Amino acid sequence: MRLPVLYEDQWLAVVDKPAGLMVHESAMAGGETDFARDRLRAQFGRPVHLVHRLDRATSGCLLLAFDRDTASALGRAVMERRLRKRYLAVCRGWPEEAFEVDHPLDGGPGKPERKPALTRFRCLAIAELPLPSAGFPTSRYALLECEPVTGRFRQIRRHLKHVSHHLIGDTSHGDGRHNRHFRMMGVHRMLLHAWKLGFPHPHLGRELEVEAPPAGEFARALELLGWRLPGAAS
Repeated sequence: MRLPVLYEDQWLAVVDKPAGLMVHESAMAGGETDFARDRLRAQFGRPVHLVHRLDRATSGCLLLAFDRDTASALGRAVMERRLRKRYLAVCRGWPEEAFEVDHPLDGGPGKPERKPALTRFRCLAIAELPLPSAGFPTSRYALLECEPVTGRFRQIRRHLKHVSHHLIGDTSHGDGRHNRHFRMMGVHRMLLHAWKLGFPHPHLGRELEVEAPPAGEFARALELLGWRLPGAAS
């Protein structure tokens, strides 16, 4: 039940949230009773203040503070866009090497107002599998590094759909044909992972960067597609 700790000091911590675990109670929780915030309070034995959120289906770096002053300072960094969040995503198709999606998004259910939303993408690797799709004898996939400049509801997932490079495993905004291909290969999760998180430490006066290596079914997907992350050992 413990979440892996990637970084910890007296003021804050970064943990590796598993896919499938909700961060906190929300209108979308339904009958859910297991939340990362509750686990972390018990794990650290002290109050925790979540600095940002991750979708239930997304794994990786989650930043939290242990006191209100630290939480407030990190909250200001979020508002000033000083948190640098980089995600790994597996999508359908072969996009260009680097591209941006600048497309306004609403705030989700009950929040129809559309606001500016910008995501930067970089293609790290491509692969082609002998799986028929949409009249073609093969299926193409790409590994992307994603950097959301803004923080809108399901931004990366919706931006990938907007450019027809649907995120694999996304049952809300993805492509069911390609999701089925991966389920047949034993990969049942959404392939979005909060890989690296950089932020200004409020008390140490320097920037920190924390990395959460992909694990479990995400690592299996990388292996099936023959991909290694930059800097990974051979």
